[in-house]
Order: sequence, then structure tokens, then C-alpha cells
Amino acid sequence: MDRDTLASRIDHTVLGPETTPGDVERVVDEAAEYGMNVCIPPCYVPEAREHAPDDLTVATVVGFPHGQHATAAKVAEAEGAHEDGADELDLVVNVGRLKAGEHDAVEDDIAAVVDATPLAVKVIIETALLSDDEKQAACEAAEAAGADMVKTSTGFADGGAEVPDVELMSEYLPVKASGGVGNYEQAQAMFDAGAVRIGASSGVEIVDSFEDA
Repeated sequence: MDRDTLASRIDHTVLGPETTPGDVERVVDEAAEYGMNVCIPPCYVPEAREHAPDDLTVATVVGFPHGQHATAAKVAEAEGAHEDGADELDLVVNVGRLKAGEHDAVEDDIAAVVDATPLAVKVIIETALLSDDEKQAACEAAEAAGADMVKTSTGFADGGAEVPDVELMSEYLPVKASGGVGNYEQAQAMFDAGAVRIGASSGVEIVDSFEDA
């Protein structure tokens, strides 16, 4: 993997509750300079799209960070993001329904968002909160619902991306490893485990550390 390929597989992210328009502009500028993608809050998609180069991939989140929005609200959020110019959606699974064993409801919730727009959908399953059986059930629901990828974490629960989880998830769909990946060595471990994308607020540090690897 060369530096440009690495950068293209990173979603440079800013999603905290204190995120300002200036934070989003900074992340967009860094992503454009380094050849990364961005993942930003939905309220800032119009500004990011206006500020960003046309070829920059802009992802945003749906049902973030807990996944317990009503399905109709998630659908409306997805449709709004599409209209505002987002290219990809990172959708949080309903962990409570998953843990209750309501797998059909989880699948239906994901499918409603997948069907709402033509955008790629990555399903965040929040691995730190799940048993291995629940991780498998979440991945099965995402796959059956037509999602494009599964993602380890929101970054707002304890724990983040772990190699065993990426290995498990990659048996079902392409994986975005997110949470706690802060340098090239950690990113490469996720790629070796089967991840195809990294989500991180430290995208610049990951790419810069590649030169020292």
C-alpha cells in the first residue's frame, strides 16, 4: 500500500458534540490536502459540500450516536443528507433491539435507510457493547438489509476497533474500523484483519506516520 492508497481509505472524522463549522472546514481542508474522505455531522453537510472540492467524498451519520431514533426519523435524516450533498451514510444500529433479540426489527430499520437513498450505507454495530453472537446477528441483519459495509464503533462507547471484531465482521461485509486508530501501525493491523476503511479523527497523523513506518 502506498501513501495515496492509505489516505483514500481513511474517513477523516469530526463528530463530537462541540463540533463547530470551523472544525468541519479544517477537517475538509486536511482531507482535501491529504486525499482522504471526511465524516461529519449532518447539520454541516451543506457547508462542507460547498467548501469541499467536488471529488471529496463526504460521509455523514444517521441515528447518531445511540441508534435509537424512530425508523422514520432515520429515513428522514438519510433523505436530508442525500439532498444536502452527502455521498455516504454511517447508520447506527439499534443496539437495544439487537440485545433484546429483535433481529427482524433491526434488519427492517437498516433496510428502510438503505432503501431511502442511493447512497452507500455503513452500519455501525458498536462492537464494545455486544457479545460475539450479537455482533454476528448485527452483521447478518446489515447484510440481509442490503448495507454496503459494517463499522465497528461510533467512538462514543467505551472501546473501539479491535482486531478480532474486524476479523469476525469481515466474514459478512467490508469493514470500516473506527475508534482508537491513531497511527499507521494501528491502521495496518486493521487492514491486515480485513478492514477496507478506517474512521479516525487522527487521519493526518495516520498518513504522516506512514512515512516513518
